[in-house]
Amino acid sequence: MTSPNRTARAATVLLRIAMGVVFVYAAWTKLRTPWELFAMAIDSYQLLPLKAVELVARTLPWFELLVGMLLIAGFWLRSAAAAATLMLAVFFGLMVRAYAKGMEINCGCFGPGEIISWKTLLRDGSMLAAALALTVLSFLHRREAAPMAGMAGGTAEPSRG
Repeated sequence: MTSPNRTARAATVLLRIAMGVVFVYAAWTKLRTPWELFAMAIDSYQLLPLKAVELVARTLPWFELLVGMLLIAGFWLRSAAAAATLMLAVFFGLMVRAYAKGMEINCGCFGPGEIISWKTLLRDGSMLAAALALTVLSFLHRREAAPMAGMAGGTAEPSRG
């Protein structure tokens, strides 16, 4: 294994575990409180009808938990990384929209009580960049692994994502 390849693998492992822990923690903070508190945070963005707010408030923390656990375990890495990137892109876009409109609302990121500010935007923008890097690395790693397996006469590892 070459040094750049080793560095990319180490970065991938570090990013997937860090992102996984963040998603598990975000899910935990929402699941330990009544779903109605998270629903209030979602509703404050003034985008969804009430039935959709309830559906998102009841299901999103479980999806965050699933994605976080998949990232930590390294299963279906490409899919989990892409899901994390997509979620963070949506979250970040909604937060930027709310901040630009001057809405002083709870971001809903890690439970109640965190008003959207430049600090939350910086944090979530950094997490989005990390998730995007993880997604790119997970797809690049798969492309590099497949030709090498074919050259050795074996087969590529089954796709996990």
